[in-house]
Amino acid sequence: MKVLLVCSSGGHLTHLTCLEQWWSEHDRHWVTFDTEDAVSKLEGERVTYAHSPTTRNVVNLVRNALLALRLLRRERPDVIVSSGAGAAVPFFWLRRLAGPQARTVYLEVIDRVDSPTLTGRLCRPVTDLFCVQWPEQQRFYPGSVLVGKVW
Repeated sequence: MKVLLVCSSGGHLTHLTCLEQWWSEHDRHWVTFDTEDAVSKLEGERVTYAHSPTTRNVVNLVRNALLALRLLRRERPDVIVSSGAGAAVPFFWLRRLAGPQARTVYLEVIDRVDSPTLTGRLCRPVTDLFCVQWPEQQRFYPGSVLVGKVW
C-alpha cells in the first residue's frame, strides 16, 4: 500500500510517528514543514516540504495546493493520513487526483477536547475515516471513530 503522511511539524508529526508500527510496513512518503525536528525525526524517509505558515495564509494555501496537485499525481497514494494541521487541507480536498482509490484518514489531535480544530473542521467533509482520541471529541465530529490515545 502507498501511504502519504501529511502533517505540520512538532506535535502533529509526533502523532504520526507514534504510528510507526503501522506505516513502517508500507511504501510511504511524508509531507511536513522543513524544521529541525522534522528533519531529525524523518531521517532516511522520503519527504517533501510544504510551505508554512498555513494558518489563515492564503498564499501558502495556494502554494500547498499546487504542491498537492504535483505530489498526488506523482505518488498516487492509496491512503492519505494526517493529524493536522493546515498542510493537510489541500491534500484531502484534492485527493481524487491520486485516483479513485485514494482514501483519507484524519486523526484529531489529543489536546483539543473542548472544541474542534480548524483543520479538523475543514477536512471532515472529505475524510473517509475520521478518528478521535477522546470520547468528548465525538460530539464535534458525528460518525467519528474513537481510537483512544495515540500519543
